[in-house]
Amino acid sequence: MPSALEGSQAIARTVALCRPQVVAAYPITPQTHIVENIARLVADGELECEYVSVESEFSAASVALGAAAAGSRAYTASASQGILLMTEVLYNIAGLRIPMVMTCANRAVSAPLSIWNDHQDSMSVRDAGWIQLYCADNQEAIDTTIQAYRIAERTELPVMVCVDGFSLTHTLEPLELPSQEQVDSFLPPYQFRRALDPSQPISMGTLVSPDFYPEARHSHHQALINAADEIVAADQDWAAVCGRPSGGLLRTEGSEDAEIGILTLGSIMGTLLDAHEQHPDQGRVKLIQLRCFRPFPFEAIKAACRGLKHLVVLERALSPGSGGIVSHEVQAALSSLEQAPRIHSFAVGLGGRDVPLELYQSVLDAIAQGGDGGFRVFDADLSKLPPEDR
Repeated sequence: MPSALEGSQAIARTVALCRPQVVAAYPITPQTHIVENIARLVADGELECEYVSVESEFSAASVALGAAAAGSRAYTASASQGILLMTEVLYNIAGLRIPMVMTCANRAVSAPLSIWNDHQDSMSVRDAGWIQLYCADNQEAIDTTIQAYRIAERTELPVMVCVDGFSLTHTLEPLELPSQEQVDSFLPPYQFRRALDPSQPISMGTLVSPDFYPEARHSHHQALINAADEIVAADQDWAAVCGRPSGGLLRTEGSEDAEIGILTLGSIMGTLLDAHEQHPDQGRVKLIQLRCFRPFPFEAIKAACRGLKHLVVLERALSPGSGGIVSHEVQAALSSLEQAPRIHSFAVGLGGRDVPLELYQSVLDAIAQGGDGGFRVFDADLSKLPPEDR
């Protein structure tokens, strides 16, 4: 039966069901409730693990790295500036091919200071070599966290589960937590074939000369590409256990013969679905939720967008001086299509700006008025800026 849970509380309980042996914790809004709830589970005797309160996010990532390398299932969580502070370690974790899971409670990056949601933090480390999965709602966050451990441990790659700060982490809603038996049947005990052992010492992450560094990077890249199959398989196998598919690499809703597509990541998908249901007269529109950003699902994107005349990419981040981050990769994926859709790239909801239901109609109106593609911050009021910055 569903129980009313805050998103962070549900994520914490889900992590506990995955039987982590080491949890490294450092608080930062809006991630704090996750590690607070894990601490409570440990204190109440509901979770047996080594809970390490550290002095910074850099240390949190470092403790998790060491624990997983030594043969323990590990977990940590962070957001915003915390993700930036642990960036060096995130690259090390991925480059060492250490399987672990962390939650990124997505939050804007300073300056100016913002504690509210966008995707600038996880997008800033998209090239660190982690698998990145984005969740549309808290039920998906529960299921994705469980899948993430199996994906990480089968591919020997770390997985970042991205959930929108406040929009999901602090939202109370009815959620279905799986039983311990269900999780145990899906997720076997942690085994790392290269685990550090004093009786059989090995070196990890040692100095590599130019004679071998390119091969190491190619191997890492290929492992991420190959991980796509494991992401799909994990979703299918977990759906067989709990009856809830999350969508694999991406999922689509709406008309299959659509002329207009709207692609997004994270909780905006829920807003679009609600608005889509309220506007059945809009005709042929397809909604595309990009669930997996790394590895980037080129073939799945092409299949989902084939036949579209226009594709709107809504993203909660931007690359200053360039524009949309996700839309550039989508454009690259679709470049080989014989008739690729015109791409309209919009950044929305930056710094936690509200994304209302009316956005759906506004986007469709912009296309109907003859928009010629390109990039813009869709909900920005440029009259607030001096003329030279407009």
